[in-house]
Parts: sequence; C-alpha cells; structure tokens
Amino acid sequence: MKQYDVAIIGAGMAGATLALAIHQLCEGKLKIAVVEANQMDGSALHPGFDSRAIALSFGTSNILKQLNLWPDFLPFLTPITDIEVSDKGHCGLADIKAESQGVEALGYVVELENVGRIYQQKLMQCPSIDYFCPNTIKTIKRTLDDVVVTLDDDSQFSAKLLVAADGALSESCQQLGIPLTEIDFEQFAVIVNVSTEQLPQGRAFERFTSSGPLAFLPMSEGRSSVVWCVSEQRSRQLMATSDHEIITQLQQDFGWRLGKITRVGARGCYPLLLRYRESVVSHRSVVIGNAAQTLHPIAGQGFNLGIRDVISLAEEIQKAHKVCGDIGDYSVLSQYRQRRDHDRNSTMSLTSSLVNCFSNDLLAMRIGRNLGLLAMNYLPYIKQPIVKQTMGLVER
Repeated sequence: MKQYDVAIIGAGMAGATLALAIHQLCEGKLKIAVVEANQMDGSALHPGFDSRAIALSFGTSNILKQLNLWPDFLPFLTPITDIEVSDKGHCGLADIKAESQGVEALGYVVELENVGRIYQQKLMQCPSIDYFCPNTIKTIKRTLDDVVVTLDDDSQFSAKLLVAADGALSESCQQLGIPLTEIDFEQFAVIVNVSTEQLPQGRAFERFTSSGPLAFLPMSEGRSSVVWCVSEQRSRQLMATSDHEIITQLQQDFGWRLGKITRVGARGCYPLLLRYRESVVSHRSVVIGNAAQTLHPIAGQGFNLGIRDVISLAEEIQKAHKVCGDIGDYSVLSQYRQRRDHDRNSTMSLTSSLVNCFSNDLLAMRIGRNLGLLAMNYLPYIKQPIVKQTMGLVER
C-alpha cells in the first residue's frame, strides 16, 4: 500500500490550492495524494470551474502571490477598482475606491473555467503530487497512526492526514461522520453574464432590492457577471422567460449605471443556504473550503474565507514538518482550528446579518441600512473595518 503524508479529497479551488501550497511551503518534501471525481477535458468541465466568475479579494491575491501562483492567474484577471453599494429606491449609497485605499485594485474577477485549467496542469506536473482522477472514495478507515483510503477501483493508499475539500455536500465528511448544519435563506441565485452599453471599466456594484442583493462584477471583454438573489418563485420565472424579458427585469432592478443592458448569456440557478460544520477537525482529518462552510454570495466572502483556511492549514503543516512532527496529530489540527475560529465565525455571522438586513423591506430596516450606507461614505471609523473585511485584510 502506497503511503502519503497528506491525502486531499477534491481538486476544486480549495483542494488544488492546498496541494500546491503544501508543495511550495514544504519544498516538495511531503508526498501528497489528490483525489478528484470529475475529469476536466475539452468537453466536460469540473462543476466547480464552469462559466461562473468569482471575485478574489486583495488579501487572496497576496496569498496567491506568496504561493507563486499569481503569475498564472494574471492573463485571466479583471481588476475591481471601484465598488458601489446602493439600495434600490432609496438614498443610501457608499463607494469604495482602490485609489483611496492606496492599492491598484480592491480585488480581481476570474472565470473559474480558466482557473480549472491552470490548476489541473499544475497538479499533473507537480513531482510531489499524485493526482487520482477520475476517482471517487469508496471507504475511509482511520487507525491510530494513519487514514486508509480505498478508491472506487479498489486501489488503496494511506496518509497521515486526510483533508476533505470535496464541496458543500462532502462525501468524505459523510464517511467521517462530521455533521452538516443548514440554514435556508429562502432565496435563489440566478447567475448570468451580461453585456452593457457602457463598459464596466473595473466597476463592481452591490445593489440591494426588496427581494435580495444584486451584484455586478466586471469581467473580460467588457462583460459583467451578475448574481441576482430572488425568491424561488421569481427564480423559476426568470429561468423560463425570454432574453428580452430578463433584460427588462434586470434593468428595473439594477438601474442605468452601465447604460442599457444589451445582451445576456446562459443562465444558471441554485438555492442559497448557509451550510457549515461546527467541527472542522477530527481524528487525522480536517475540513476546508465549501466542505467546511458555504456562505451566501453577498459581499463575496465565501471563496476568500476558504482560501484563508487553505493557507492557514498549509502553514500549520509546514510548522509540524519543520520540527519532524506528525502532521496529522490532533495537536496540529487543534492549533489550526483555534487559529481559524474567529475569522470563520465572524465572516459567517457578517454575511448572514447582511442578508437579513438587506433582504428585508420593513421600514425600520430600510431606514437603518440607508443611514448605515451614508455613514460609511462620511465616517472613516465605520467605513474602514468594512473595507478591510471586503478586501480580505483580516487576521487569520
């Protein structure tokens, strides 16, 4: 049976970044197994790397630079230089500019399909990583000293540490007996890429409507990636309607900040829930990324929180490796958990509070959030902590 130091289940953004981070920080001296169920080729894309776009915070860009991954991202990035936050039909408005923060960009937008190709190539070329793809997990058995993994083809290997990075409904976590908590926001996200009369030119928008938040992110070729949070009934109507009608409704909710919406692409839709696991560490195992917590897309915090999980875990593994310690020992995992507790809990709490505040049309809520948006623009001591969180500049 082949032996590894770390086995990572899932090669989406979290799992792939972790594998490459461990290779980088431990100078290729640890043996890493990565197991991925979905093979990426010209016709079948990893479901985590479809046509969707995500926002990388400024803090995430610094982490990717630390891991020497940033040059691979550069050809596919669209910088965010301005974020405008507004409340439909009300006077509240806040504007965050990169220039005022002394940076070139507040964050960057990247299409997941491009990231998938980057990571698959790097995983296959990395000498310290064995990439099992397409493979699924058949069984996971933990002993005192290691974890034995059996794959769907009945091949086996062992590892000192197993990392579950296989998405919100993680099969690994189910086998490990790590329970999942779900809170339904009673909203659905409609995802679509659009073209507009005016080019976004680095401008991102977060607009709050009575049914939920609506985000526009600048993309390549002058497009914008739209995340439109609505009720289940309206999401079904939007998915079934014509392109002309969806443009009309989107224009009504978003307004004319980028002029006329001229074109919409293919639409996607998914329910919005807070999914999280109270315990992210167990005997010789740890949970990261969406397997640990899946957040509402408001303020774009979920992915960037997951990357902070990744780099923190990689650094704890590096520390243990340097002193020739057992990287799967519970003391190492406990140190990781304690390190991540505050950021994880506060970010989950923040996103849930924003959803409750900005998806509510009660008069008191409307008044409160609009005063808050106005205060953000004129009171630095209120604005700066929010800006730092948005930019991913938090303690980890």
